[in-house]
Order: sequence, then C-alpha cells, then structure tokens
Amino acid sequence: MIDFDELDADLLKIDGFDEAAIGTACIWRSNTREEVLVYDGGEIARILMERDGMEYFEAIEYIEFNIEGAYVGEKTPVIFWRH
Repeated sequence: MIDFDELDADLLKIDGFDEAAIGTACIWRSNTREEVLVYDGGEIARILMERDGMEYFEAIEYIEFNIEGAYVGEKTPVIFWRH
C-alpha cells in the first residue's frame, strides 16, 4: 500500500480501496501534465469479494460499471489490470 500522506492532497481516491492503490501515473491532457492515482483492478476485485461477499464476475462488473465508468473530473484515478 502506498503512503497517502506523501502524495498531493488534490489526488482523487477511490473510497474504500486504499489497499489496492499501487502508485501514481502522469497523464497528458491538452498539453497539461496531470498526476493521478493508480489502482490494481485485481486487488479491488479481491477486496469486493472478501469484504462485500461478491463473486468474481460480480466484482468485475461492479468495477467496470461503478469505478471505471465513473469520470469524476480532473485527477480521476485509473485502474491497472495485470493480464
């Protein structure tokens, strides 16, 4: 898990999934550099299955619809999938 105290306070987090945060990434939008948090999608799925009792495919669907599908403005976190 990363130390959120050492990061820019303006970075947006995905509530309830601090354990799945793996670092930051830089994204360029309209010639502007933007730092965002990066989360491990598999770890989010594991948390949903253990914490919320979801089955694997239910957790994946939840992530796709409720997390990946949510743009909350600049600094929206990204999900990294290990395939």
